[in-house]
Amino acid sequence: MATIFYFSSLHEPPLPEDVSDKSGHLLGYAALGVTLVRALAGGLPRPIAPRTALLAIAITVAYGVTDEVHQTFVAGRTADIADLYADAAGGLLATVACWAWGIISTRRDLHRGHDDV
Repeated sequence: MATIFYFSSLHEPPLPEDVSDKSGHLLGYAALGVTLVRALAGGLPRPIAPRTALLAIAITVAYGVTDEVHQTFVAGRTADIADLYADAAGGLLATVACWAWGIISTRRDLHRGHDDV
């Protein structure tokens, strides 16, 4: 969240030329989403409960709203609903990826247990 706040404080965030503003939002909030899911789930690679997934998405979107409000106070920046959509999409994609990884790693562990017998 501190990293997002820092970049939101800049008049012009330093994105590579081929990365759009929306892609930057999506990637930044995907990173936040992974961090939140892992923190709420209690580490790696635990399966993700529906409550954990919904809470991570809700926190990500709520922070996205505060980020857009913050940008209204930064010279040269404005609040943009499309940025909030990108933020939410990043959080959602990260949560789905963590959920899928939890399922895959659990199944892999089950199969390893059968191979050891």
